[in-house]
Amino acid sequence: VADRATKSRITTMATTPAEVERLRASRERQADWKQWGPYVADRAWGTVREDYSECGSAWDYFPHDHARSRAYRWNEDGLAGVCNRYQNLCLGIALWNGKDRILKERLFGLSGNEGNHGEDVKEYYFYLDSTPTHSYMKMLYKYPQAAFPYVDLVSKNQERTRQDPEYELIDTGVFEENRYFDVFVEYAKAAEEDILCQVEVFNRGPEEAPLHLLPTVWFRNTWSWGYDVEVASPNVQKAPNKLKKSMSKDDQRVVREKTVFSPIPKRPPGNRPEMFQSGPNSIEMAHRHLGTRFYYVDGEPEFLFTENNTNFQRLTGNRVNDQNESQHVKDGINDYVVDGKTECCNPEKKGTKASAWYKLVIPAGESRKVRIRFTDVEMKNPFDNFDEVVAQRLKEADEFYEHIRSGYQSNKESQMIQRQAYAGLLWSKQYYHYGVDLWLKGDPASPPPPTSRLEGRNSQWRHVYCNDVISMPDKWEYPWFAAWDLAFHCIPLCRVDPEWAQRQMILLLREWYMRPSGQIPAYEWNFFDVNPPVHAWSALHLYRITKEVTGIDSIEFLERIFHKLLLNFTWWVNLKDKQGHNIFEGGFLGLDNIGVFDRSSPLPTGGKLEQADATAWMAMYCLDMLSMSLEIAQHNPAYEDIASKFLEHFIYIASAISRAHLGEGLWDPVDGFFYDAIHFDDGGHVMLKVQSLVGLVPLIAVATIDAQTLKKLPKFYERFKWFKRYRPNLVEKVHDFEASDISQCVLFSIVDREKLTRLLERVLDEDQFLSDYGIRSLSKRHKDSPFIFEHNDEIHRVDYEPGESTSYMFGGNSNWRGPIWFPLNYLLIESLRKYHEYFTDDFKVEFPTRSGNLMSLDKIADQLSERLLRLFHKDEQTQQRPFHGGNEYFNSDPHWKDHLLFYEYFHGDTGAGLGASHQTGWTALVADILHSLNISHTKCEFNRQ
Repeated sequence: VADRATKSRITTMATTPAEVERLRASRERQADWKQWGPYVADRAWGTVREDYSECGSAWDYFPHDHARSRAYRWNEDGLAGVCNRYQNLCLGIALWNGKDRILKERLFGLSGNEGNHGEDVKEYYFYLDSTPTHSYMKMLYKYPQAAFPYVDLVSKNQERTRQDPEYELIDTGVFEENRYFDVFVEYAKAAEEDILCQVEVFNRGPEEAPLHLLPTVWFRNTWSWGYDVEVASPNVQKAPNKLKKSMSKDDQRVVREKTVFSPIPKRPPGNRPEMFQSGPNSIEMAHRHLGTRFYYVDGEPEFLFTENNTNFQRLTGNRVNDQNESQHVKDGINDYVVDGKTECCNPEKKGTKASAWYKLVIPAGESRKVRIRFTDVEMKNPFDNFDEVVAQRLKEADEFYEHIRSGYQSNKESQMIQRQAYAGLLWSKQYYHYGVDLWLKGDPASPPPPTSRLEGRNSQWRHVYCNDVISMPDKWEYPWFAAWDLAFHCIPLCRVDPEWAQRQMILLLREWYMRPSGQIPAYEWNFFDVNPPVHAWSALHLYRITKEVTGIDSIEFLERIFHKLLLNFTWWVNLKDKQGHNIFEGGFLGLDNIGVFDRSSPLPTGGKLEQADATAWMAMYCLDMLSMSLEIAQHNPAYEDIASKFLEHFIYIASAISRAHLGEGLWDPVDGFFYDAIHFDDGGHVMLKVQSLVGLVPLIAVATIDAQTLKKLPKFYERFKWFKRYRPNLVEKVHDFEASDISQCVLFSIVDREKLTRLLERVLDEDQFLSDYGIRSLSKRHKDSPFIFEHNDEIHRVDYEPGESTSYMFGGNSNWRGPIWFPLNYLLIESLRKYHEYFTDDFKVEFPTRSGNLMSLDKIADQLSERLLRLFHKDEQTQQRPFHGGNEYFNSDPHWKDHLLFYEYFHGDTGAGLGASHQTGWTALVADILHSLNISHTKCEFNRQ
């Protein structure tokens, strides 16, 4: 089936979809269709890289209230933002309903200190469509007609406890009677440097309503850093207590006696970019890297110009009158439109930030449309072919996704889910800029940061210099790369853009990210945190998917990344198994609060924590490196030797984790489960009997090798047989390495048939791990039987919590004590298919447990996939999508019900979406699950016929 799908994709040029041809031209560097894309963050305030405080309080140092007035140092944010790959210039929109106290230029949400479950965006927006080259994109933002309830959202959530649900925008009543605007933003590329933007605003309310629409273009501020020109001495001002009495409540909340540094660079006429009004509907702009550009808009709206410079006067309480370079600063357009302060915009119609001001009045149920064109070519009639180009790019997007689905059939509902998942994934690309050494030292035009920072966060990562477009987990809640998340993002990315997925996977392993020791940076809050080593697993998949999608054997990619991964593998062995016992530590390993203790901190009991998941991840790492080396060895026999090394290391780990006698191993033969264990300094050994995903990770340490592959590599095969013959004491704890007579493949697995059966009894039990919507992260048995551990009169406990976390561990904004998470579900489903490849239909277990219904493992994998898909599919009886959490308005209103959100995780019992609402990073795995499931169904139908 996969072969037929591949052959249908590798077609003649005459039938190749236009988007596929653009991808080919981009891959071969004949064109640069990805120069411009949705690379503007949804949030840049409250990030580590914008934090220059002494104590590392990123949320307080740069709050939302500063964002409209303060120039960003590292990267921009915006609404429906587009920029080039180095973010020299940005496009976006701003909105005003005539009632808000500020323009809607960016998405609002609660900081980590304000939300009762950590940071959380409090807006409704949906990424509806995108091609991988961004030749066509579409998103939707829902803007209330009433005043946006900024204060209400903050105060109500601060009143709530960890046990309470979050107070959401829908709860404030601003959407009653549908009094809101649907703002659809479409982008289409007429050429690589010719970008069309169409904004259509619908009034969903019962009465006509005014809306101010401001398409905006601005340069990222690089001129205030002080590197290119001589700068004046910076002024440093401190906001004293007496200032607070004269300030608004909002400003009182954000100033908090912090030092505000105020660089005053001399104007560099040769380096600072500039834009100016060149006609009644046009702006011309010049940038030393981009050259000359033109920005055209429909009609003849009023153009407003200002500078993308910090408004120091506002941030210091208007105490000093000469801090601003001019009165035209970043929030000038906001003050002009909202407060009528006409002096805040430049009457000469020039600057570094500009908006076209449309004052619309939209009747009930109707819409108004505005068109924009940004190009590198001056045009007399920029809108002559505008509508035709947009329609053509949409048609080509349809053809591309039909091409992606070639080889299998799917219904419209599944197609919609898959396409919106891809859209969210592709919209989540972001320009990420962070030079740690520069950040620690500060810029020439700024006062030196506090010296304490030189020994603080990320100070031992001075080599890191990020200046790349990266796939983000969520551009609002997590607008920074996350190492293990990215490995999962790349799987569905590879289905639509293999070349970009491969480049993403290599990126974090390059020398300006990875430490010389081989450690991969985790994320900007703490580069030292340790994530599961899934990059080899992902790289192997990218190699195989690329071959399936394009027919290209990208062995060079596999060999290139293999060498980088060797460094990381060695780091793991040296740092996380210091005793050399093949039982690993690792820390929290991305599973946040899943353990009894904070697994990234020293144990309150003393001793060390031996981790079942860390050990299993390393066994999986061995198998992935083994599979990679065997693949490369078929092109270069020198890799047979290194394959033997990974085989032996896997066997040592598999043997160690399964030893069950006192003081060793992490397998409990009575419970039939793997557990973490405390190994005390005196040799004592206590298992922490929490039944969670930690104990299921050993299931995913599995690989199958085709017997024919082994015969092609005689040196490796001889070593393989030698080890089996002369190290039986090690091999006996592992699955028997014999090729199946039926499947003709060899199975490498931590668990043998008996352990597999016992673990699956729990995994497939609806009273334990099996939910209607996938596999829970913690067994439901802990609802009535919480795990309790007492030490020094302190009680530590783990309860089943299927919804939001009630713990403050890791900020409390995620929960691995019951909810359903896509990445681990994906790995478990994939592992079942591998087991089935070896055991075939001869091995069946009950699904669900105690049902009496026996199923083969591939059928169970299909069933688990179907349960995950239920989160997004309409229920046949209720016509509701479970991820909406039973909200009748979202489920039934025609303007909401088919717009999907791909949440970070999902309620273990109800399927309601939780955590980050736009985590179409790893939750975009749903697109690949749909692909695999449809292939499986097509195969079954083919066999039936």
